[in-house]
Amino acid sequence: MSTPVVLVSPAMAIGSHFYGRVVDAFEARGWSARALPRRGFERDGQRASRDRDWSYADEIADTAEAVAKARAEFPDRPVVLFGHSLGGHVAVGHQLAHDPADGVVLVGASLPHFRYYPHAGLGLLAMGLLVPLVSAVRGYVPPPLFGAPGARTLMREWAHVARTGGAPFPVPRRIDTPTLAIDLEGDRYAVPAASRHFERTLIDPSALTRWDYRSDAAPEGGTTHHVFWAKTPDPVVDRVVSWWADVSR
Repeated sequence: MSTPVVLVSPAMAIGSHFYGRVVDAFEARGWSARALPRRGFERDGQRASRDRDWSYADEIADTAEAVAKARAEFPDRPVVLFGHSLGGHVAVGHQLAHDPADGVVLVGASLPHFRYYPHAGLGLLAMGLLVPLVSAVRGYVPPPLFGAPGARTLMREWAHVARTGGAPFPVPRRIDTPTLAIDLEGDRYAVPAASRHFERTLIDPSALTRWDYRSDAAPEGGTTHHVFWAKTPDPVVDRVVSWWADVSR
């Protein structure tokens, strides 16, 4: 099988430009790669406001358009969705609602229900309660709140996850696409219990491979931080490439 086209779905409040080294690392290994835009956080894009709103469904539709474009451009190559954090939500939501990609990679993805977090998750619960109130007053989620400047509908959907542990989109079934879930050691945003909840809720166990990225496996100057792993992405990219070689035999 020919090498895949990998589409990187960014985390919350992070634009596509942040993933340049991830894209370069995949292309150095013979894959085609591109980072998808994240609404509201592109350098030349419009920010969320009272008059500019969107939802998870809108983000998922953007991804479906990108998958269709990749298939048209590379009809003989598999397409792999690479979802980082909230991008993992979007990737799985795409698989449930649209013509699925051939593989899914999740990095730091979880359903961040407050009950799974330290100190009774009170900080996360407070955020889950505050977001709907602030967005009702301001029309969006302004700084310095988490995810800001965030679109009110998407952030309310995220806040529902924080309060209830439910997915931010309909889940008629669990996805059965080959899926690699990567946990980042010491990740304070996607803690192991919340990541396991994501997997139980959304992924068929038979389709799932899990890998723990330990801090001692990070390159010199690298990290397993929830966000900054992407600055030195070679260990993650190498694991994705070896996983795909195994599942596509």
